Amino acid sequence: MKKILLIATGGTIASIKTNSGMKPNTSAEELISYIPEIKGICEVDYIQLFNVDSTNIQPEHWLKIVKCIEEKYEKYDGFVITHGTDTMAYTSSVVSYLVQNPKKPVILTGSQKPINADITDAKKNLIDSFTFACDDDIHGVYLVLGGKAIVGTRARKLRSKSYNAFESINYPVAAFIDENRIIKYVEKERKDNDTAFYSTINSKVFLLKLIPGMEPDVLDYISDKYDVIVIEGYGVGGLPFHNKRNFFDKLEMITKKGKIAVLSTQVMLEGSDAKLYEVGHRAVANYNVLEAYDMTTESVVVKLMWITSLTKEFNEIKKLFYKKINHDILRID
Repeated sequence: MKKILLIATGGTIASIKTNSGMKPNTSAEELISYIPEIKGICEVDYIQLFNVDSTNIQPEHWLKIVKCIEEKYEKYDGFVITHGTDTMAYTSSVVSYLVQNPKKPVILTGSQKPINADITDAKKNLIDSFTFACDDDIHGVYLVLGGKAIVGTRARKLRSKSYNAFESINYPVAAFIDENRIIKYVEKERKDNDTAFYSTINSKVFLLKLIPGMEPDVLDYISDKYDVIVIEGYGVGGLPFHNKRNFFDKLEMITKKGKIAVLSTQVMLEGSDAKLYEVGHRAVANYNVLEAYDMTTESVVVKLMWITSLTKEFNEIKKLFYKKINHDILRID
């Protein structure tokens, strides 16, 4: 029987009702007590790393999670991390970059209802996660929730209340989990490369969502405090340049200062294709602006946090940004 470590970090799954709203309080030991059937699936140890609402999750928490996995890596066959759903896609993405090529499953899960509620998705999600973590063919970072296993870099929360909260963006769902059955839609992963752990993050990454009427001067203020600006443009990736609202002039300025600019899109599905229109082509062709293509916003942001903690050299940043890690990017021109 496989031995899995539960790493509890809080979230709705561990929350209780209070006069000021729900907050995490249920311990890792209590979580396991709600699913006695787990004894027939695997042997479980647990650790309470912290107990916070995922809105309060910060890069420091990510590093603690990764450190825990690294320290316990040889002792366990896999890991299940309970986590709040609100920032789970950021955490599943960043763990994919900080724990690369794991030969064991690293599963993030949570719920939309607390585990102590009369009607809850928490028990199923936990059991599904341990079931998935015990499959001999599974390794890598995944998010398991609502009967689906999603590659860690491709998850996004689309529904704020429904049990079916997450979808896989621009990539197939890896598997569906129905009771004890796992129906896989992605072929078995290879285990060629060595597992690599990283322990640094540069949080000076800013995400800017364009709106009509926004003044390009905003890039001045942001670039004073941040090393990287991810710009969510329109459509397949476009920036305005007419009259006084010319973002291209500011792009030239900030990139010459050594700042990194990345052009993404506000459109969730199908990704960017900036060179299709002049409003995007000029940005990526003339100003050393990177393009996000089909990556999720969450993956773009945390990948850049990881990369810029390792190097400040543009060509190295570009090389690492376009390197495929845990299926995070498919299209590169």
